[in-house]
Amino acid sequence: MKILIELSFIGTAFCGWQSQKNGGSVQETLTEAAGKLFGFPCDITGCSRTDSGVHAIGYRAAITAKGADYIITSIPVGAVPRALNTFLPQSISVLSANEVPDTLHPRYDVKYKEYLYRILDRPERDAFLAGRCWHIPHRLDEGAMDLGAKAFIGRHDFSSFMAAGSDIKDTVRTVTAASVVREGSTVVFRVSADGFLYNMVRIMTGTLVRIGEGKASANDVQKVISARDRSAAGVTAPAEGLFLNKVVY
Repeated sequence: MKILIELSFIGTAFCGWQSQKNGGSVQETLTEAAGKLFGFPCDITGCSRTDSGVHAIGYRAAITAKGADYIITSIPVGAVPRALNTFLPQSISVLSANEVPDTLHPRYDVKYKEYLYRILDRPERDAFLAGRCWHIPHRLDEGAMDLGAKAFIGRHDFSSFMAAGSDIKDTVRTVTAASVVREGSTVVFRVSADGFLYNMVRIMTGTLVRIGEGKASANDVQKVISARDRSAAGVTAPAEGLFLNKVVY
């Protein structure tokens, strides 16, 4: 039996999703909680590797028993979120749980993911958004940024938007939607794709901010894509403004 859970988490206190030697991870924390709940070792497989400081609104992960000696049947699936949350810190919340076929892989069977990135563009910082947005102390042109974001849509080689030193060979991805809107004092970049390269959304964001500051034009995005060169794109935006918003199978 395999259980697919949806969860949200604030990534500030974690080294990212994946278990690592250099600090506590979301995966490690969930694995420990599942073991306490079900009474036997569990494997937790996530839909994506999120970096240190990155947050999630609708993350997906699969829970399976570790080895063939256990079957997850001790608790009704509908009761798993509330029961599992009792063993988790306030920064992680399980929202739903469903039984899925054993063949489903939470990462490789994803149709598309949606990320959003939040930017606070005013001189004053916001205490309630601390650690959950990129604070830029001057106003951005969200209209120009939106025009630039539209150039991401389609199937492209996004190697210009991949962290330098990455060893991924296939850098072609299909972006199905990309937009920038203003929500009060916050500028929100939203992007959906069938997959993302390492730091891709953060580099996209840095490139759009350059447009929003008037240092580049919306037409330059296509030139950056065609360059296939990381140095042609903008800075890598800080991790704290990035949220994995939605995962669709």
